[in-house]
Amino acid sequence: MTDSQTKIEIRNLYKIFGDNPQAMMDKVRAGVGKDQLNEEFGHVLGLSDINLKIPARGIQVVMGLSGSGKSTLIRHINRLIEPTSGDVIVDGENVISMDDKALRDFRRNRASMVFQKFALLPHRTVMDNTIYGLEIQGISEKEAAKRASQWIERVGLSGFENNYPTQLSGGMQQRVGLARALATDADILLMDEAFSALDPLIRTDMQNILLDLQQELHKTIVFITHDLEEALRIGDQIAILRDGEVIQQGTPEQIVLKPHDDYIADFTKDINRGRVIQLKTIMSPPNDQPGPELPGEMLVEDAAQLVTESPSSQARVTDPSGQVIGVVDIKSLIRAMARPDIESRIEELEDN
Repeated sequence: MTDSQTKIEIRNLYKIFGDNPQAMMDKVRAGVGKDQLNEEFGHVLGLSDINLKIPARGIQVVMGLSGSGKSTLIRHINRLIEPTSGDVIVDGENVISMDDKALRDFRRNRASMVFQKFALLPHRTVMDNTIYGLEIQGISEKEAAKRASQWIERVGLSGFENNYPTQLSGGMQQRVGLARALATDADILLMDEAFSALDPLIRTDMQNILLDLQQELHKTIVFITHDLEEALRIGDQIAILRDGEVIQQGTPEQIVLKPHDDYIADFTKDINRGRVIQLKTIMSPPNDQPGPELPGEMLVEDAAQLVTESPSSQARVTDPSGQVIGVVDIKSLIRAMARPDIESRIEELEDN
């Protein structure tokens, strides 16, 4: 679920690493690229003119390969990294211009972070790690323990309160990190490759936990990943980075159906499109033929199963109020799930 209100706005953000980054700004703005800046001037272009509006109450995924700048970007939101130039606006307030006191308050109360390597304190138990952020906020010991217990239960770790991180699996350690972040009740949750170190099955389990919690909590989540399937599965919006620049922004459907260039098309070519595309995207105008009624937000893959089991060869697509707004048939469902190259072949066969 997303909200049209912008929670975080990143404006003209640049980050150059090196001895004299400000002196390099004119060169970058004049068109000097990442490779040239490094080879000729000994500076590294981390981010180049990033502009991104992140809606409230939704999951914004930032996706890219190693070295694309995605982790650098997320660390600008809570100013763990200082920009060379640009602004990060949260609820109308510029994080970059905050003084030390305001920045501490922002980090303690408004933005929590979950790291790839868990970042748990090894000498603290599960309970004590979960309480940590509440201690920094100045919450009383009794209230902190109450809140921590609730979140430990919510992430499925009841009974492990007195265990230390070394006594937990990787997935369990990341659940502690998630509980710690949620316990502070911050509006913004920053997740930097939070599930990347986990085995595939455990990663899927953590994705499910996050999505289930988000259905209830409606946090503004910025989620960093290098995995496109993960991005498509959990993201309401996706921004794809390459060499410190945003190449494409959009919904999962927009990324899959309308890749901006060959770079993104190559990423998406083997994606199961049936798990991304919704019925309302491919429906035809309604007709009088019978068929099961399916919500427009239903994914094509799920709908295909139901339509093949139905006596009718089509389904009637409904809006949130239950009004029929279109239809889909088996042929349109198969076409939607086909890879682009297969879809082109289907069109050739139809033409012949």
